[in-house]
Amino acid sequence: MAQEILRDSTLGLLIRFATGGRVLKYPEEVEGFQIPSAYHHGDEKRQQTVDSTASTQAAPTPAEEKDVDVEKDAAPATHPPLDRGSTLRNTQTAPDREFSDSEDGDGHSISHNLSQITSRAQMSQVNTRADLEQAYTNASYQEQIKTQPSRPIAPTRTADGTILVDWYTTDDPENPQNWTHRKKALVVLQIYFYTLAVYIGSAIITPSQPYIEEIFHVTPEVASLGLSMYVLGYGIGPMIFSPMSEMPIIGRNPPYMVTFTIFLAISIGVSCVNNFPALIVLRFLQGFFGSPCLATGGASIGDIYNLFRLPYYLTGWAAFATAGPALGPLISGFSVPYTNWHWSLWEIVWLAAPVYVALFTMLPETSADTILLRRAARLRHATGNPNLKSQSEINQSQLTLGEIVVSNLWRPVQINALDPAVLFTSIYIALMYAIFYSFFEVFPFVYAVGLPRAGSVTKGYGLNAGEIGLIFLSISVGVSIAIPIYLWYLKYKFEPQIRARGLGAPEERLVPGLYACFLVPVGLFVFGWTGFNSPKIHWIVPTLGIVIFTVGIFILFQVVFIYIPLTYPQYAASLFAGNDFARSSIACGAIHFSRPMFLNLGVGPGVSLLAGLTFGGCAGIWGLWYFGATLRARSRFAAK
Repeated sequence: MAQEILRDSTLGLLIRFATGGRVLKYPEEVEGFQIPSAYHHGDEKRQQTVDSTASTQAAPTPAEEKDVDVEKDAAPATHPPLDRGSTLRNTQTAPDREFSDSEDGDGHSISHNLSQITSRAQMSQVNTRADLEQAYTNASYQEQIKTQPSRPIAPTRTADGTILVDWYTTDDPENPQNWTHRKKALVVLQIYFYTLAVYIGSAIITPSQPYIEEIFHVTPEVASLGLSMYVLGYGIGPMIFSPMSEMPIIGRNPPYMVTFTIFLAISIGVSCVNNFPALIVLRFLQGFFGSPCLATGGASIGDIYNLFRLPYYLTGWAAFATAGPALGPLISGFSVPYTNWHWSLWEIVWLAAPVYVALFTMLPETSADTILLRRAARLRHATGNPNLKSQSEINQSQLTLGEIVVSNLWRPVQINALDPAVLFTSIYIALMYAIFYSFFEVFPFVYAVGLPRAGSVTKGYGLNAGEIGLIFLSISVGVSIAIPIYLWYLKYKFEPQIRARGLGAPEERLVPGLYACFLVPVGLFVFGWTGFNSPKIHWIVPTLGIVIFTVGIFILFQVVFIYIPLTYPQYAASLFAGNDFARSSIACGAIHFSRPMFLNLGVGPGVSLLAGLTFGGCAGIWGLWYFGATLRARSRFAAK
């Protein structure tokens, strides 16, 4: 497994390029490898059975075979001009004919076209509710065949003579859905820590802010640009970098590694700069080039887990994303007062560098479209057959720059403007994200020196920067409470319901949010009015309010991010990128408007204003649950 990971990593690709492919070879490049007969020109002397191929290609060791994950996904669908949903439901291809019919315990046939099982990364090609139901049915059947022996998958031949390169067998180890548990865990942990490092980089500068004000003679509102521009940068970045990762000829890894290399270089530069305008520009670029994992990380996880397993691992990814900004002030809060304001920025370098080394040497390509495209190129070279192509190559040849721009820049704006359900989710999520980032302005008023206003009753608890960083751990505590609650829902409600009755109405996925939404204003009111009277009330009370708030927003984020792809599967990627931009933009503004708001209104009234807005969100989430079916029926974009 180690050699395969190195071969498919960025370092491995560079080694292969430098050696002309003589080192770290793929199975098709190894002397004696028997290419399946279906991929030859028809030269009978060279044809071999697929069964013999399965025995000669690189396969897991016996110990690893026991560890092979049961979620066996496979290649894209079969013919470019066809409607993708119709293909999911009706196409009968060679693999169907090769597999013997069998039934599960409920009498359902599981003689299924395994090469068309849909993963989360392919949901943009699902057009209707029936297609979506079929995608989840496929994932369920996929798990049912885990005890069956490996079977060959014959490639599909199109009318024009093209042979669509596919996985060789049902347990092809090159298929990311067939990777071992250990390999999947390695990939997921790298994505988690990559996300954590970038998110920590946002708020880690906040303990340096008082020193920046003093050294550069700027106001606190101006000094806050060091945080807000970073947040704005990682909101804009995914609009550009996420589409690149969906192009099969590029894949996931190049956008990660190129941008993270620039991120690390800029992080070194921003740690040395002594000019305020340069500091702000570099902070924006830091966020911009750190952004790909913040949107595409979920797609990478979706490449290796099927639709039933995916929500569990996305919950962990969201936990690292939520905890990152909260850990930033803790990491630098104690060090900056005893060193200098640059110290917090150097800590970004020390955090990101080990992650970069791990990604460079151990992150394999996860996109099935890219893996099959590269396999097709190797097979063309080995056989001399120019008709060997992957489905992704054909799809990519039909893609235009205009379509990419429309899909990723114009489509999110269009759907938000014309679909009230999408507009509500964008505004609601953005509001909660803005409140989250307003904490970086209000925490010093509550926990440190109090509110600097004549007659204010908010005197603060007298904590230093490091101790305020410890208060931010309450956000991590809230996440730790929310995760088991939400995982319980996934395991005992979400998954059993889908397996037993199908997807049902997407609004059913909003049910946890119907209760969690009330935790948001309750937590804010507890924090606002007990913190307003600091230090008369013990500091733990407003801190518990932050915990309650965090539990609420974490669960709401999860239910909304399940609801969107179930309701708008074809546009889910665009909507996620648009939602990321909306929440980051509003959070950027919140960093600047929250301080004047608290100074003018006070902590209690200011937080109450925000809590009142979230009460409006409660009405909205209940309205979406109750009227969602009607809104979907009228929507131009929802799956019918």
